[in-house]
Order: sequence, then C-alpha cells, then structure tokens
Amino acid sequence: MCVALLLSGIHAWGATAPAIHLDRKGEQWARKTLHRMSLEEKVGQMIMVWARVQFLNVDSPEYLQLRGEMTKYHVGGFGVSVPTDGALLLKSEPLEVAALTNRLQRDSKYPLIFAADFERGLSMRLNGATAFPAAMAFGAAGDVEIAKEFGEISARESRAIGIQWNWFPVADVNSNPANPIIDTRSFGEDPALVSKMVDAYIEGAHRGGMLTTVKHFPGHGDTDTDSHLSLARVNGNTDRLNAVELVPFRNAIAVGVDSVMVGHLLVPAVEPDPNLPASISPKVVTGLLKEKLGFHGLVVTDALDMAGLTKVFTGSEHDIAAAEAVAAIRAGNDMVIIPGDLDGAAIGLLDAVRQGEISEARVDESVLKILCLKASLGLSRNRVVDLSDVEKDVAQPQSRAIAQKASDEAVTLVSDAGKIVPLPGPAQRAEIVAVVFTDRVQSEGGREFIAELHKRAPGTPVFFVDAANAGFVANDVMAAVKNAGYVIALAEAVPNPKRTTEGHAGGSAGLDSKPMQLLSDIVAAAGQKTIVAAFGNPYTGGSIPGVQTYICTFSDTPGSASSLVEALFGEIPIHGRLPVTIPGFAVRGAGQDRELSVHADSGTN
Repeated sequence: MCVALLLSGIHAWGATAPAIHLDRKGEQWARKTLHRMSLEEKVGQMIMVWARVQFLNVDSPEYLQLRGEMTKYHVGGFGVSVPTDGALLLKSEPLEVAALTNRLQRDSKYPLIFAADFERGLSMRLNGATAFPAAMAFGAAGDVEIAKEFGEISARESRAIGIQWNWFPVADVNSNPANPIIDTRSFGEDPALVSKMVDAYIEGAHRGGMLTTVKHFPGHGDTDTDSHLSLARVNGNTDRLNAVELVPFRNAIAVGVDSVMVGHLLVPAVEPDPNLPASISPKVVTGLLKEKLGFHGLVVTDALDMAGLTKVFTGSEHDIAAAEAVAAIRAGNDMVIIPGDLDGAAIGLLDAVRQGEISEARVDESVLKILCLKASLGLSRNRVVDLSDVEKDVAQPQSRAIAQKASDEAVTLVSDAGKIVPLPGPAQRAEIVAVVFTDRVQSEGGREFIAELHKRAPGTPVFFVDAANAGFVANDVMAAVKNAGYVIALAEAVPNPKRTTEGHAGGSAGLDSKPMQLLSDIVAAAGQKTIVAAFGNPYTGGSIPGVQTYICTFSDTPGSASSLVEALFGEIPIHGRLPVTIPGFAVRGAGQDRELSVHADSGTN
C-alpha cells in the first residue's frame, strides 16, 4: 500500500493545518497517475533542479528554460533559490516566488513539488519575510516551544508562496570545532539537545503543513571538510555513530520526518570503500537508513553538483551527472537533487533502466512515494496558491516578534571577568570604539549592529576590518583602541559554502588570519575593557589569548544584531547557555546571567 510506504513520513496533523494527509482519494490518484506515466515521465519525477527566482516575463529566456526542463525532462519539482553575485545572494520578493510557482504549476503536466533551503526561514532567500536566527541560536536558548513556532511560521510562509518542502532541520551534531560548513547550522554538540530541537521543529512545521527533511545523513557534524569542496570523512566507529551522529536521525524518524537527505560523506565504519560516499553507498542508504533505522519515507541526495561527489567520478559533466544519478538510485535514494547536468542525469537513468541496471519496479517504488507526497499536500486537487495569502501570511507582526524573541533568548555571555556587561549608563560611560571583523562589509547584520549601536552611543567610531585591509587599518585601529573607554570587537563569521581561508583548503567558518591577528592584538592591548562578540561562529574566542569578556549570538542576522546591542546595554536579560564546547576556553552549558539594567536607555540616546 502507498500509505505503508510513507508510514514514517506522512501524518494527519489536525484541522488547523493546511493538511499533510494522504487520504484514499489521494492514494488512488497517485497510483492512477503512476500507471499512465511513460518511463521518461517516471524518471523525470525522480529529479529536482534549481529555479532561481526573480521577476520573469513569460517569454524570457530564463522562464522558457524552466518550462523547457519541465516539458523535455518531466522534472518532479524545483528547488527554489535566487540568483547570486559571487557569494552574495540576490534576494527576491515573496510575491515573485508565488507568481513563479503558480505559473510553473499551470504549465506542468503533473503537479510540481517545490523545495527550498529555508534553514533560517524564508529570509535566507527573500526580502521582507520573517527572519529567524541560525539553528545554534535555538540550541543556546533551549526553548522547545519557540523551536516549534519557528517550524510552524516557516511552514505557513512557505505554503503561502507555493513551497511545500523544506530541506531542514539540520540533524548534524556539531562536535568538531573545526567544522567549516555545519557549525551554527547545527543546534549544538549534544545529541539529546539536537534531537529535542529537531523534533520540535518537525512538529511545528507539520502543524503549518510543510514537509521536512533531516540532513546530512549519517551526520556531517564531526568533519573538518566542506563537502561543497571535497569529500568529508566521518571517522567514528559504529559505537560512536550510534551514540552521537545517528541519535537525532533516529528520533526524527520516530516522530515522522518526511524525508532524509544523505550527505556526500565517507563513513568507513559503514562503508569501507573510499570511492563510495554515503550518498551513493547501498550499505549506508539501504542497509543503514532503510533497513536498520527503518525509514520508509523519501530518501534524497544532497546536491549532486557538489565537489564532494563529482570528484569521485571522471569524464565530461554529462557523463559525471549520469554516473552520479545511477549510483544514487541504485544505492536506494528516491530522488536526486540538483545534478550538474540535467540531460546527463535523465539520460543516464533512462539508459540504466532500459539496460536492466535499474528495474522499472524500483523506479515505480520511488515515483509512487513522490506522487503520494504530492497528493498528501493537496497538489492533486489544487496546485496554485492565492496571491492574496502572501500579504496575509508572510511576516505577520506576531511572527516577527517570535523570531526576535528567539534571537534575544540566544544571547550567551560566556565570560565577563571585569563585569562590564551591561555597559554603564550614558552619564557614566566612557567612549566606545567598535571594530567590525567581517569578509562581508555590506552584510545586513553588520549594518544593523552599527545602526543600533549609534542609536545608543551616537558618534561611536567604527572600523571595518577584512582580509584585504587589515594591514592598512591596523595602526589606526590600535590608536583608537588605546584611547577608548570600551572596545566592542564584533567577529562576524558564519558557515559559507566553498569559503576558504589561508591554510584551510577544506573550507572555513572562521576569520582570515590577518583580521584574527588584529583582533588578538586588540585584546592584548585593551584587555579588560574589550568585549569580543562572536557574531556567528562561537568558536572564534578559543583562538584569542586573554579574552575576558566574550558574548555569542550564534547568528549574524539583523535580529541577532539587535539582540546583541540590547543585551550589551542592559535592555534585555541574558540567559543563554553555550550549546557547544570551545576547547581550552569554555565548556558546553557555560553562560552568565544578566537581568535588565537600571541604566538601560532602550536606544533613546
């Protein structure tokens, strides 16, 4: 039965939800649709490609390409993102997404499913949507109810714009401080805490009618390589995997997660072949995930265009995409995500079926899962969204307030030897100097930090430091620091795919060496009057000798910036707890409490 196939991944969640529920009519539709599909159409359903959202005229080359991919390759859906300029995301608008998903749905023979990487909510890709902090901020706050709200709000906003499936939550246990790509995307290093937050998010997302995904199976947390750049390796033995990495995945399966995304990871404890990363290993996908853990929902690969997988194969881009797709489906995946060459993936799978390398029955099994998921979302009855719902459901004031509460609760005062937090009131406060360390000078969070700081301390000098200018501004920075009453050093560093620093060819979520040296010099010179604020990566402080006052936000969003400034000036209490260990500096659970300050001026200065 179709219902049995999806037992672990589809549930009815009550009348308040937009309904993730597979009823008898939906199952019948899925089976009838499968029966009338050609082999080419079935294979197409197992492939998902990007739709990068911007305003698109119906006759524009960009839209004609998307429509062509649907009609020629019969793709089962699109991953929704936005165009990029280098590492900069060119964010779009919610109404533009809704208009595009509606148009593609109307032009498609079969209902499409739309997915996205909304790890911090829609604001990761779209302007104006509710902006949540990174997952580790929720781990620091430890508030299960707000994690549920996070899931429900993200789901409600996603469904309003025609996106039904989130590639989240991250179930990786970030136990390796050198991890260059998971870091704050994880809820923390404790498997129990990660499980609790993952389960809460799934519950909330299901209440809002959205499909969820746990990733990156069997666990990307204890790695030191960005799998966008190269193969990452999980070195733990079977006992370690069972005690740490697999715990959140096992719990997520028990509470009904809809899909599992398999990472491009070498896991020698399960798959000894160094040429078979988890995403294309039958021992990992079928043996471990499906048979041992009992997952019967939708299994998907991480993006096939990532170097962690492409480097395993040789040949043209077309040939590599074909080999990847075939290997992934043979391993037990149901859907392949973002192949580097769509034609290669589609032709490769078709040839594999025609030559008997993959049975058509095996294809039917996966396609039936996909169609049942679409039916469970109501797409067999109505594919399009009401554009008026976008204005009603996206960025509701109460949603924004909940997101800000999440950022507020996350602020963690790890250490404060001189008891300088909160800062004194304006009458007693000496001059402040702010130094912002970032490789993204125009970041939204950095701008918000400066704006909020200037509301409370007008005229505060601000220095921006990156790898390119650190040597040029060092003297001016140190002169200003010497004469300052207080120094706020904001270290903005977050996981960023393919980002590297000197000596970290496998990726980096930290500061470059020259800015880090200047930050260390500031701490050495200014000592007790310096507040180091980790604006994202909490591990930064472990590399700076002599830090006395250290505060973490675990995210670099505008909301986190507001929370940080309010906490520094005593306008909100501080009760966060460190969800990871910073080697040689602080243990998990560290954190000092601060209540509202009698000097708090609420930004009115």
